[in-house]
Amino acid sequence: MREPSLGKILVGPAGWSYSDWQGIVYPGRKPRGFHEAAYLAQYFDTIEINTSFYNPLRPEFAKSWVAKVAHNPSFQFTAKLWKGFTHERNASLEDEKACKQGFDVLAAAGRLGAVLLQFPWSFKNTRENHEYMSGLCVQFTEYPLVVEVRHSSWNQPEVFDRLRTQGVGFCNIDQPVIGRSLEPSEYVTMPVGYVRLHGRNYEHWFTSNEHPEERYNYLYSIDELRPWAERINHIGRTAEVVFVITNNHFQGKAIANALQLTSILRGQPVAMPEGIRAHYPDLAEIALPQTAASDPKQSDLAFGTFPE
Repeated sequence: MREPSLGKILVGPAGWSYSDWQGIVYPGRKPRGFHEAAYLAQYFDTIEINTSFYNPLRPEFAKSWVAKVAHNPSFQFTAKLWKGFTHERNASLEDEKACKQGFDVLAAAGRLGAVLLQFPWSFKNTRENHEYMSGLCVQFTEYPLVVEVRHSSWNQPEVFDRLRTQGVGFCNIDQPVIGRSLEPSEYVTMPVGYVRLHGRNYEHWFTSNEHPEERYNYLYSIDELRPWAERINHIGRTAEVVFVITNNHFQGKAIANALQLTSILRGQPVAMPEGIRAHYPDLAEIALPQTAASDPKQSDLAFGTFPE
């Protein structure tokens, strides 16, 4: 039997707008009024917004998305901070204001679980970078913040102590471990726990600038997911809520693995879209019968409801 977690565990994908999900994750012919986030909120209790990484989140978009997930009272978005702060590091006060306008809409609706500050692999643990990251956390201190770093130089006790002092979360990641890449972990530095699974495509992780989608073309096996389920449960015994985000989005692999992880964590079958079940036949082993899966949020197996 699955050892219960104390914290609430929310599993879901990074983003929803991928053309190669058509006919796999989403119906081949979308009905009128179809919206991807609304559809996914039938099966998941979280989605990480990644459009906010490329441009500050527009308030009208945030308001629309809040309405789209209204049918799922457990649903929480997380959102990536605009890359002007984390990668390009040239953001202005006006940019800060623009980002906060979108986040504030989600927060006011009670739908903002965390803001993710994702830094690149090249962002190493130097005094300058440490001070920059701490300052950025002060700028956005009104939100539950989580930082993602990918270089192993950050794996130091003083780093986690400082995050705890600031009330900032740490993102535990799965990525191809190349050179000094950060290895899998299960750190908790605030009431919000966070996990991101990027896949293990070693061949294309650092060499796919022309075809970046190949970086995330990786399907985890059940044997690869089980250790992460154990880590997630460990995190859940300390954190009040744990967000688990699958970022291996190529051809819906993130959806397949998110469903498998949820099934492992619950020890029960899960509802799923028929298209994903057909595309990844191994999912049949964990799928609810179609009669039970037709309205997943009406069943006692709804996402976010983990029996003790």
